[in-house]
Amino acid sequence: MRRRKSEAGIDPKSFYHISAVAQRYKIHPQTLRLYEREGLLKPSRSIGNTRLYSEDDVKRLEIILNLIRDLGVNLAGVEVILNMRQNMERIEAEVNAFLDYVRAEIFSGRGEELENRRRSLVRTAPGKLVKIEKPD
Repeated sequence: MRRRKSEAGIDPKSFYHISAVAQRYKIHPQTLRLYEREGLLKPSRSIGNTRLYSEDDVKRLEIILNLIRDLGVNLAGVEVILNMRQNMERIEAEVNAFLDYVRAEIFSGRGEELENRRRSLVRTAPGKLVKIEKPD
């Protein structure tokens, strides 16, 4: 894949020109422009207004192409799925931040107690089932 230098001072190693991306994924550059118009992709622009696709843009394109080619999802469906993925990632980050906060508040200064509780659990082998006959 040919890499394009950026006139805007952006690291040229991590950005790709539209023709290189189109060739790699066997799609027409106009298709990439369509995805941009639909808001599915948002490539960066150089000072000369050249589209520059980052690694994140390329990964997002792979998801889009998977949904379209392999699963038969239309562009409106792709937009809904991508928005849902983004919301799920945001919610997951918020939940993880909350859990970190709770852990820090609950267990602050009590690491030894937490470790003792963890060690106090005893592992046992699973029991075998025994059939008991009921007397008539």
